Amino acid sequence: MSRKETGMATRRAVLGDAHVDRAEAAKTEFDAPFQDLITESAWGTVWSDDTISRRERSMLTLALLAATGNFDEIPMHIRATVNTGASKDDVLQAFLHVAIYAGVPKANHAIKLAKATYAEMEAAS
Repeated sequence: MSRKETGMATRRAVLGDAHVDRAEAAKTEFDAPFQDLITESAWGTVWSDDTISRRERSMLTLALLAATGNFDEIPMHIRATVNTGASKDDVLQAFLHVAIYAGVPKANHAIKLAKATYAEMEAAS
């Protein structure tokens, strides 16, 4: 299996078919090279490596997104915890680490986003 095929399989396993199908449908000629890059590198290399579990990788990703102020992807990765096995307690612990090592405002905003996303998920089920 190619790195792109591996990446797409991992991306679907983590984010779910519906999310990936929407992203693929929205892909244009302009952003196709970027989509290929993240599918091959993020999903086909980093997320497909089995050195650490998807649960751990999910927690790291959420903490890094919050610590670097990249809040737009936090809801997507909160929704993915259904597939990665990271619990609400795991996510909160990741954000508590963010508070100590990267700043309370960043953790506060990430927790706010997580709360809203969990509420949406519970309302939908």
